[in-house]
Amino acid sequence: MNTFTYQLFLASYIFGIRIASLFNKKAQLWLKGRQNIFDTIHQAFSQNTSPVIWLHCASLGEFEQGRPLIEKLKKDYPHYKILLTFFSPSGYEVQQHYALADYVFYLPLDGKKSAKLFLDEVNPKLVIFVKYEYWYYYLKEINSRQIPLLLISAIFRKSQPFFQPYGKLYRNMLQFYTQIFIQDFDSKKLLSNIGIRNITVCGDTRVDRVLSVAQLWKPVEKIEKFCHHHKVIVCGSTWEEDDEELNHYVNKNMDIRFIIAPHEIDEDRLRECLSFYKHSILYSEYLKTDSIENINTIIIDNIGLLKRLYNYATICFIGGGFGGDGVHNVLEAAVYQKPLVFGPVYEKYLEAVELEEQGAAFPAENTLELEEIFNQLFADKVLYQKAAAASERYIKNKSGATLQIENYIREHILK
Repeated sequence: MNTFTYQLFLASYIFGIRIASLFNKKAQLWLKGRQNIFDTIHQAFSQNTSPVIWLHCASLGEFEQGRPLIEKLKKDYPHYKILLTFFSPSGYEVQQHYALADYVFYLPLDGKKSAKLFLDEVNPKLVIFVKYEYWYYYLKEINSRQIPLLLISAIFRKSQPFFQPYGKLYRNMLQFYTQIFIQDFDSKKLLSNIGIRNITVCGDTRVDRVLSVAQLWKPVEKIEKFCHHHKVIVCGSTWEEDDEELNHYVNKNMDIRFIIAPHEIDEDRLRECLSFYKHSILYSEYLKTDSIENINTIIIDNIGLLKRLYNYATICFIGGGFGGDGVHNVLEAAVYQKPLVFGPVYEKYLEAVELEEQGAAFPAENTLELEEIFNQLFADKVLYQKAAAASERYIKNKSGATLQIENYIREHILK
């Protein structure tokens, strides 16, 4: 790919978003959030006299990776303003009022003029991109202005464009980073093979995030009452494909308590969940009643509670693994020292692979395997305890990435 092809990609992307906005709510939000965006940014920064640290995330998952570092930087450099940008509505719409960020915006779509105008307005002293975002003109302009640029919690796979014959432009993007903090040694090897040397292997900052959440855990009274003295399976971030594999086991096991937290909680999705699970009630409805006769399943219809709910689980099922995109965040559950179960699509997610290799997680190919795994974990105490201990050990060994990044910033950038 060259810059001409990249510009064609950007043009086709915005065209596709405009078409999708005719019927897709997220696409509508993507466009609406960028209307008059430079006027909004100019107004916000016109009176600012403080130095700025800019942290960019693609979406909500990347924000959770960047969040521990924001908390550290805000504490250690209180005279700096924090600018947080998102590419996706699923990040911005949830975190637009995040308390530790002084400014939260959608990132204007990449381009020569956009990058220059944005950096003229913001004038950051440090830029941090989280995990996956590679926007050529932004990165090039940051580099040309000699602004320190970090990539954190990154992970690389051989199939990515950087390592393909057509990937010269992507390889050039990597040259723009001052330092790249990666999750594993396989990524280091791939980057070294294409001449990238400014690398630090330090793991995933999400581990530090889930640890901090677990340390501040508070009970949920009504959930505690629901789970009382029962075996519990908490199913987090589920999609329809997960429901299709789970519902037979859920519907036939009235002596087990199930908590289903769907990834999307719009009205249609919640109605779909209620149809899959025959003995279920929405959490918002459960809060209004003390009667749960003939109910073994609660459908969580809010955002933010799942992180606390995993602690009530005997077994945690992580959604997404029966769909094309793959399994969701397994660390949120592993931090509570639980055995993890998920569908077969997990190979792209390092932490899921490593947890499976260490005996903490159990992938299932289909409904039959899923039910066998659940039953085996309930029946075999030794297997269960080994899996729980493996989760605990994994989280402990993987913590500390945030501190390594912060130390680099203190020693080399914000001295």
